[in-house]
Amino acid sequence: MSVPYETAAYEPAESPESPEEHLARLLGRALNSFELPDDTIRRLDHALAHASSLHSAHHSAGLHRETYRHTWLLADGSALTLWELVHNTAPDGEPQHEVYVDEEEVRTATSRLPFPPDTPEFDLPVVVTLSPAPAPRHVYVPDDSADHARRLLRRAENPDRPGAETAALLRNASAHQITQAFGRPCRAGRIGLCFALYEHAFLLHDGQEISLWEVEHTATPDGRHMCEVYPSEAAAREAMERRAAQVS
Repeated sequence: MSVPYETAAYEPAESPESPEEHLARLLGRALNSFELPDDTIRRLDHALAHASSLHSAHHSAGLHRETYRHTWLLADGSALTLWELVHNTAPDGEPQHEVYVDEEEVRTATSRLPFPPDTPEFDLPVVVTLSPAPAPRHVYVPDDSADHARRLLRRAENPDRPGAETAALLRNASAHQITQAFGRPCRAGRIGLCFALYEHAFLLHDGQEISLWEVEHTATPDGRHMCEVYPSEAAAREAMERRAAQVS
């Protein structure tokens, strides 16, 4: 049975890893990590943040395989992705991990897996084309949400932050939820750069939902902590890349 996913949290959200720790753990479990180009590893040495997602999965006759996408935000503002293949086709049935630098390589590796002959779809690389999925339901908490929105907008330092119209709508917020979407929390006094992205989802009294996207980073001339707020995830991620490029 094929089980495609749009996104899934692969790292436990309650204990976020640094980009370096995540890379070390990925390479440590991959049987073929020695095949990765040295240039790729050198580029990842200076990653600022990372995110992982389950790209596709297939389960059949007791065998399974999953493909994970691991993406790092680099100091020059670009992004680098590694593809991880996990399967249990070894004789002992233990999970095997492999890592590849591009999607075509992981497709080729997938096509070599010894799945049962009565599942011919595995004779060719298994490719799952993902279509946009509805956003998951937020679990809202009624906790002085209008004041939370006011304080969030007040501490935002970017000139293109949401304006008076959004602030007026959020004065009617009845509940909210905060979700970490990328990176790890910034820590005061930490050496080097750090980036974190949060979604602040608000439920209004009329049932309308509004999300603001907060970028926390230390990509400032003096290394101080800075908060920026954007009306969409795309705008927030563009700002992260822009800030990273400015200090590279």
